Parts: sequence; C-alpha cells; structure tokens
Amino acid sequence: MKPKVAIIIERADAALGGAERSILELAEALAAIDIEVHILAAKGTSESGNFHILCPDLPGRRTRYRVFAQSLRKHIADNHYDIIHSVLPFDFADIYQPRGGTYAESIIRNASSYCNKFAESWKRATSFLNLRRTMLLQAERKLCRMRNGPLIIAISRYVAEQFKRHYGVEADRINIISNGVKVSEPDNEKTERLRKQIFSQLGIKKADNPVLFLFAANNFRLKGLGCLIKAMKLVSERHIAKQAFLIVVGSDKTGTYQRLATKLNIGDSVMFLGEVARITDVLAVVDAAVLPTFYDPCSRFILEALAAAKPVITTKFNGASEQFSDNRHGRVIDRPDDIAGLAEALTYFTEPANIQKASHAIKQDNIRQQISISRVAGQLKAVYNGIMDKRRRQ
Repeated sequence: MKPKVAIIIERADAALGGAERSILELAEALAAIDIEVHILAAKGTSESGNFHILCPDLPGRRTRYRVFAQSLRKHIADNHYDIIHSVLPFDFADIYQPRGGTYAESIIRNASSYCNKFAESWKRATSFLNLRRTMLLQAERKLCRMRNGPLIIAISRYVAEQFKRHYGVEADRINIISNGVKVSEPDNEKTERLRKQIFSQLGIKKADNPVLFLFAANNFRLKGLGCLIKAMKLVSERHIAKQAFLIVVGSDKTGTYQRLATKLNIGDSVMFLGEVARITDVLAVVDAAVLPTFYDPCSRFILEALAAAKPVITTKFNGASEQFSDNRHGRVIDRPDDIAGLAEALTYFTEPANIQKASHAIKQDNIRQQISISRVAGQLKAVYNGIMDKRRRQ
C-alpha cells in the first residue's frame, strides 16, 4: 500500500508566497513517487479531495494557533495517516519542517534589516508584542525540548545550526534536506513580451548590450533592496564593460525605493516590474540574479535562477548559498550592508565573459538536478520509510 502522508500548512494557496508554493510542489513530487499526500490547512482552496481545509468559516486571513491545533487533532483522530509532516510547530507531528527557519532566528535577522542600531534594539525588545509569532516561538521551543519530539528536517545547514544554537537541539535529531524547486522551462512568447516591456521602459535597445540584474522578493527591506540600490549607485560610477540595470519584481510597496534610486541619480537604471506570474519567464530575459538578503532560510528565487543557469549573488544569511560554489557559480557576500562588497560582485558580472563562465559552470556541474524538487521528494520518502520501519519494530 502507498504510504499515506498528511502535510500540515497554515494556508493552501500558492499565490501567497514561496513557502506555500514549495509545499504544493512537494506534494505533487511526492505523489509522483507513489505516496498518497493529503494537505491539511486552516484556510485555502480545496483543489482536490486530498485538500482538507479545516477552518474555512472562521473570519480573518489567519487562524489562531490553538484553534487550528484543535481542528487538526480532531481530523487526525478521525482519519488515519502513516506520517504527520508539519511546517508549523505542532508537537503531535512526526516531522517538523519549518519553511521559514526558526522563529528565534527570524526575529533577530528581521530586526537587523532596519540597518539602525536603535531600531534594531527596539524591534528585538518589542518582538513579544507580535502575539502570534510569540506563541509560535514558544511552541517551537517546547517542541525542541521534548525528549521524544518530532524529527526536525532543516531545509539548509543554516537552519540546522539555528536549532542547535537557539534551542540546543542535538544533531542526531536534525535531518538536513536542502530545499528544492520545480524546474520549468520559460514560455518563449511571454518571455519576448517581457523583454520588449523591460527594454521599452528602460529606454534601451538590444543593440545597447546592457546587463540586466534581477531582484525578486515580497519583503524588499528584509531582502536587502535598499542595500542593492546603493550598490548599484557605486557600479554606475565605475568604468564597466556594459551598462547595468536592475529589474525589481515583487508585491511590496515601491515608493521608498523609487525615491532612493532617484536621490542617488540612478532612477533611470532601476525598473519596478511588480508581480509576475512566473519568475522563470523573467529569468530568461536577465543576465544574473541578486538577493542581498538579511534573512532567508533557503531562497526559492536563487534556486530558480540557478535552474535557469543564471549567475547569482546573495549573502551568507541565505541557506541557498550552500547549493552553489562561491566564485564559480556566483558570489556570496558576508553581510547585506557591505555595499562595497556587493558593488564589487555586481561589477564582476557586468563583464560578459564572467557571466558566460559562471553560466557554463552551473550547467557543467548539473546544479539544476541537485536543486530539483524530485530530489527532495526522494530524500523525504526515505525519511518517511525510516520512521515507519522504526514504528513497526517497536
């Protein structure tokens, strides 16, 4: 018989962001290797009979932790599952796999993204005022301290180290399965339309041979857009092989960043594209991807760029930096606020030969296969089997 696995997520809606999309892609990849997957969510859309929306009638976008836990316990009591796999800190799960890393680390890194010592201290000191996050932090801490608590699956070594550092979790309770993405090909027609739109808005022609850098996120501050725009200013002052432009994709408010670019006299070199249906189509237009993030457990955007054989620039605070080689497939910056270091990395990739060399290395080293969601599904299946085998022996 197929193993029957329940994956718990707060909201089953791919449009909400990377974590939700990752889980839905993972469910599809697990189903492809003969696992019966059920999605248990508080809110969302029932795409099939295997989607169970447990709190559909409650008001608000989010559901209280305890209310969702109660609904989950009742559903699990009424339905048999071989494995309970949760992305939220529920201690009755077999596996805890947080897509956003630990709540303890996210509080610290979010505060650091304000780039102001007073604001950083204030954000840390008042983090408890976010009652929902505080409850989840407490639940995560309790789960980690349980003697026979859920197996923890970290989506990067960076996340694994967070569990050890913040909660003292022993290494043998943590299984690292690096994040992966569903690899897809760009739509040539949509790509060409995007290319024309981008070139038109920037006032350039293909014959100008520009270098296009792509930044994609839904939290511009946390992902380092301000630092990136400042670095682009430094690049504009250098003698470079090709003129550099920055394309910004995402749903966050743009006003602050548009004003910053204008103030630095590079407003004509920064384009805000807004939300896009598929980042793959935009990646086909640009030359390199850049995400100078203050915090990212393992960025999908950087993995998707690697899958498209595009050189990448990110920081050591991104777990995705573990999945490529610094100075071969891209660049890893120690700190997002190292503007000079970021500018140097951008400048390096304004040279066509360096772009081509990195792109060739990505293909040669088969990075695309390494970051495939199919690889993740296969590793998870082995973990599921291990848990069920142990249970049968007891």
